[in-house]
Amino acid sequence: MMANQVEPKLIKPLYDELQEERFVTLVTIDHETGGPNISAISWVLAMDESTIYFAVDNRSRILENIKENNQVVINLIANESTYAIQGEARIKEERLGDVPLILALVEVSIRDVRDIMFYGSKIISEVQYDKTYDQNAAQKLDKQVMEAMKKA
Repeated sequence: MMANQVEPKLIKPLYDELQEERFVTLVTIDHETGGPNISAISWVLAMDESTIYFAVDNRSRILENIKENNQVVINLIANESTYAIQGEARIKEERLGDVPLILALVEVSIRDVRDIMFYGSKIISEVQYDKTYDQNAAQKLDKQVMEAMKKA
């Protein structure tokens, strides 16, 4: 894939990568400073090629930011490259059902998807992480959240 291509929606490899929990970063506009705010999130799911859901603690600054300015960018490292997925976010549910934590569900309507990898390079190793709390509890919670998002 040529660097810096722009698509109006998710290409298939990106859609496929966003069918399970994974590390992404999310950029919002800070409601107090007006500057960029970046967060790492993992409960993210592509509902279709034009829509991404993510779940966050409902006390998260992310939600305050979105209420003030709905423009977001999701940064995804996948398909041997780095992508900026730009769109408009809205809080779909203040309280996501069927999960033990109080999480909000956010829907992002994709405006464009940009390959932002610098010229002449590719990603050879993707981000990996471990949950630092009880592994069984973490896996159970991740499954509950992802299933709840699929049903929302």
